[in-house]
Parts: sequence; C-alpha cells; structure tokens
Amino acid sequence: MNKMTRRAVIGGAATALALGAVVFSTAAQSTLERIKSEGKITVGIHNRAPWGFRGENGEVAGFSPDLVRAAFEPIGVTEIDFVISDFGALIPGLTSRRFDAVASGLYITPVRCEAVAFSDPDLSLKDAVLVKEGNPFDIHSYEDIAANTEVRFGVTRGSANAANAAEARVPEDRTMMLQDTESTVAALLGGRVDAISFSAPTAISVLQDPKITGIERAEPFTGVIQENGREKSGYSAIAFHPQDTDLRDAYNARLAEMKADGTVADIMKKYGFAESETAPDLTQEQICSGNG
Repeated sequence: MNKMTRRAVIGGAATALALGAVVFSTAAQSTLERIKSEGKITVGIHNRAPWGFRGENGEVAGFSPDLVRAAFEPIGVTEIDFVISDFGALIPGLTSRRFDAVASGLYITPVRCEAVAFSDPDLSLKDAVLVKEGNPFDIHSYEDIAANTEVRFGVTRGSANAANAAEARVPEDRTMMLQDTESTVAALLGGRVDAISFSAPTAISVLQDPKITGIERAEPFTGVIQENGREKSGYSAIAFHPQDTDLRDAYNARLAEMKADGTVADIMKKYGFAESETAPDLTQEQICSGNG
C-alpha cells in the first residue's frame, strides 16, 4: 500500500469514526437533554376547554398547557409547540414520538399506565352526565342508565368515562362510542343518544358554550362506587413517552414546587376549577396500581 492510499484509508477511517461518534452521541441523548439543549418541547392537545385549546386570538390556552409552560420555562424551554390532535390520537401520537408530551387532561388509568409515563396527578375529578333539558329519563347514576333499557348512552372513545361506564355495567349494545367531545355532544343534541358522560370540567365547558342549548347536567349524579364505598375519581396528569421517565421525573419535581408555591392553585382558579378538585397527595405509581 503506497503512502497516498494509506493516508486515504486512515483519513476515511477517522471520518467514519467521527461520524459514528456523532450518531452515537445523538442516539444517546435523552429527550430531556434534547429539550434542554434546543429549548423546545412539542406537546399534544385536543382543542377542548378547559384542558388545552386554541383561543380566538390564535394562542393556545388551558389548564394543562399553562402547567407545562410554568414547569418548563424556568429551565430554559422558550418554545412550546402545541399540536392539536383528535383525543383518540393523543396517546398513539405520543408513543410514535410525534409529541414529547400530552397536556390535555388525560386521566391516569391502569391501562394507560402501560402505554405512557404519567406525571403525578394535577386534579381530582368525578364523572358528569349531560341529558336533554328536564332529564326525561330521570338519570342520576350509571346504575340508572344500565337499568333502563330505553336509555341510549354516548361517550367519547378511549376516555376514562367510557371505562367507568363499562365498569358500572352499562351495556355495550346501548353504548355509542364517539370520536371526540363535539361528536358526543352532537349525538345528544341530535337525539341519537339520551345521555352522555364527560369529566366534570368538560361538561361545564360544554354547557358554557352559548351555541349549545337544550341540554343540562344530570344532578346529582353518582359514578362508579369503589369497594371502599367512595365514588371513583379521575386524576388528570401530563403524559410522557414510556422511555422518558427522566423527563417525567423532572416535570414531577417542578409540579411539586408549583403545588407548594400556589402556582397550580392559581391556574385552577383561572380555568374555573374548585378547591375541592385539588389533587390529593398521591403519586402516579399509586394510581396506576389501582390504589388511588
């Protein structure tokens, strides 16, 4: 081998090693490290008040996006790219790395805990049911819906409410699974179903819409009663990719600080949440294991 060829081989090997080092370094970088270095995070929302929505001015607002801003801006994240998605596509979008996080009022459930890494809870919420004005079927519980064979029930596909209704033995053959909040409300307004279920804040948001008339909240309403005798509550949280536990843990540290300094309480008040909906001192591990 002459000197020229030897230099070419050595130079090529050095270049390959250098490129390999760059590739290895990029691959080894965690999502948290990337977010810190780029100062940017991509977050999925489903465009529904009060969770996460684009306002009339084009800016994204909502309880969950405000939490994300308050948590990440102090660590140098100056650009938050909120991506609007169908509710049912949020978790698939997260697991396929379309988003770094989902900030859209996702409830922590054991099934979802197998797919994503939840933060600790930020709110404690119960189910609410909307019916036609006057509550013609006198619905005040999931048991009432299950017992009356004339009642047709609607719920958003993939929601915690869907799981709760199934747990309460609302029959599948009288349950209509809808794509999102809008289509679920439309099914009630159009007479295709007689009752629909949401989280309490979503139900309140629907009723505050001046374009929606002729429906009301079934009150009082009893959801799923647990073995301990207490009504089942939903715990909302921010969701992260299951491999990004360091990102989740960094967020949890900030969440604890924000709970302690009143930031979370201020954001709750801003979006109409009551003090009674403050998250209890539970971890996502406890809720994922069914001990919430």
